[in-house]
Amino acid sequence: MAGPRRRAREIALQILHQGTPGSEPPLDPDTAIALYFTHLADDDSDGDAAAVPKADRELVERLVRGVAAHRTEIDEMLTNLSRNWRVERIAIVERNVIRIALFELRWSDGTPVNVVLNEAIELAKRYGTAEGAAFVNGLLDRAVGELNVR
Repeated sequence: MAGPRRRAREIALQILHQGTPGSEPPLDPDTAIALYFTHLADDDSDGDAAAVPKADRELVERLVRGVAAHRTEIDEMLTNLSRNWRVERIAIVERNVIRIALFELRWSDGTPVNVVLNEAIELAKRYGTAEGAAFVNGLLDRAVGELNVR
């Protein structure tokens, strides 16, 4: 089983996927979070695949709300970083993995850069396309250089 912080990022990815434009109807972050924790999560953390410790629910909420609040800025960053790809052409899973990582790199203090990158790559490997992890790795490596974060 993945560590609790990785599991929190997985859940944030799932929630963001629910709220991706194109879903009918698109969900606001608070509704998407509430739906997940009401219908899919097991807050008792008894080993269930959907479980997340209560302490890490805060990370889920911070990531989902942060990505939603900074979505325009994040997508502008993504557009600049993915010079040869329009944001809409990036697979939805990889796009949301990158959004989470860019939010953490730019607006979230306390998580080391290498942890953000490793977690994003692992999420892309697990949930994305065959080439997704390499794409995420390359794009986030460029982001670290351009954002000058360490």
